[in-house]
Amino acid sequence: MRLSTKGRYSVMAMVDLATQSAEGKPVALADIAERQEISLSYLEQLFGKLRKGGMIKSVRGPGGGYLLAHTAADTRISDIVLSVDEPIAATRCAPGAPEGCHSNKSRCLTHDLWEELGNQIYLYLSSVSLEDVVEKRVLGSSGEIHRDLQAAERFMAAQ
Repeated sequence: MRLSTKGRYSVMAMVDLATQSAEGKPVALADIAERQEISLSYLEQLFGKLRKGGMIKSVRGPGGGYLLAHTAADTRISDIVLSVDEPIAATRCAPGAPEGCHSNKSRCLTHDLWEELGNQIYLYLSSVSLEDVVEKRVLGSSGEIHRDLQAAERFMAAQ
């Protein structure tokens, strides 16, 4: 399964928003676009969906921009992804559909495997808050490997 740019960029933008709006001041979308290197017009589309999904609120006028609708601790990554119409599924079949993805409407042999993977991804993203990401509490083994590689490179450079 691959998360599309809609889901990834929405999470990136929301993390930026949570970081920048810590003082309660609205954040301009253009500033988020610049910091995260995301097209402003694409972010406008995503923020429209995020607003409709109740993830953010907009503030009009001079000094306006966007604020989180809920605290970072109460905002789940899964809610962000789902609010931009990004399905969290690994099967070819429509989520929850009784019919399978084969032309005769049967399910493939690996349907249950992929459906459970989608469930596990959803459970994981539901367990992570925006605050967890902002506070860097989501560093898994990939971060440890990255740190180990950096340490090894520094060691080799010092030799």
